[in-house]
Amino acid sequence: MNFDNHKAYRLVNSKFPPIAIFDDAADQDDFESLFAIQSLSNPRLQNEVGNITLIPQSEIPYGIKGCSYATASFTHINKDGTRFSNADFGLLYLADTWDTAIEETKHHTQITLSNIQDLHFDVIVMRGLVAKFSGNLHDIRVNCQDELDKSPLYDLNDYSLPQAFGAKARGKHDGLLYTSVRNPLADCYALFSPKKVHEVIQSRHYEYVWDGSAVDVRQIKSV
Repeated sequence: MNFDNHKAYRLVNSKFPPIAIFDDAADQDDFESLFAIQSLSNPRLQNEVGNITLIPQSEIPYGIKGCSYATASFTHINKDGTRFSNADFGLLYLADTWDTAIEETKHHTQITLSNIQDLHFDVIVMRGLVAKFSGNLHDIRVNCQDELDKSPLYDLNDYSLPQAFGAKARGKHDGLLYTSVRNPLADCYALFSPKKVHEVIQSRHYEYVWDGSAVDVRQIKSV
């Protein structure tokens, strides 16, 4: 399915700040110059930028608003993998609404916090991002809850088949249009490259409040 300047939503942990060097660079040559200069005074720059070799420089959308947000998923890869990647490559995951973005991240946050022994309370501030992208996404959505429950691509815990599917689809499509399993029958998007992103703008913040058993989500109101 073709998308043109389509709006989507993403939530990221606020402890991970934007990578300024991506937003400051106008093109690849500019990035390389800035990186060489800043690395002299910032020994942590490599960790902030991530593994830049994981993405071709030609795919980085220099000059757009929020370039660092668009690129971060491809240079900082989840070592445990994600639904459509076994950690060999990055994906930019987006959602159709704030509610869907919340449900997707809330689930994974609860798993992470529940695995921390004796953690009875915590508050995580999540940064809400609004992205616009274009591209041809492979439509693998299902039409009903029964199909969702039966499809191995949407297994709640075993990602082995969707990861293999994602690896095969990469290079053939700009991304995947798929069904959310956390906010059933809502739409999600997985982009294989940040190149199709036009902008990513910070919009709002949420608090994810952990009480020892579950996460309660609260939007932080602007003053």
